[in-house]
Amino acid sequence: MKIGVIADSHENMPMIAKAVECFNNRQVDLVLHAGDIISPITSKEFKKLNTKLIAVFGNNDGEKSLLIKKFNELGMEIYPAPYELTIEEKRILLYHIPDFLDDLIKSGSYDVIIYGHTHTVDVRKGKTLVINPGECGGWLYNKCTVGILNLPQCEVEIVNLEE
Repeated sequence: MKIGVIADSHENMPMIAKAVECFNNRQVDLVLHAGDIISPITSKEFKKLNTKLIAVFGNNDGEKSLLIKKFNELGMEIYPAPYELTIEEKRILLYHIPDFLDDLIKSGSYDVIIYGHTHTVDVRKGKTLVINPGECGGWLYNKCTVGILNLPQCEVEIVNLEE
């Protein structure tokens, strides 16, 4: 299974469009968003995904009730962080702010931990695969990136959306 991984899109509509195009071209089976979507208007681009999106709220997400409504209308899900799910027998934790990240890694409770907030790419391979796909929006570091996670192998590729 191929999973698109995105974080910190921060309402940058052109970059969200590029991320959606990347995920559709790569034929991902699911997209996981680690927060800071910002506004319900982003649903106009995310609705172009050819697959389901599951997201968590970040610290900058406003209009949470309208985000939930708009995303649910599209068959997409958005939850308070942290959110746990199991895919292909892999335990995945999806959250935004990397509080207690080292403790979560040491716990061995998850096969994959996906987070955002720092706007920087972080991929750590070990018993637990840690992924921060960087910032899709590119507002802080001018580098717009997403990830492609392959399960069950737990391999990740970081994709620069501007190349």
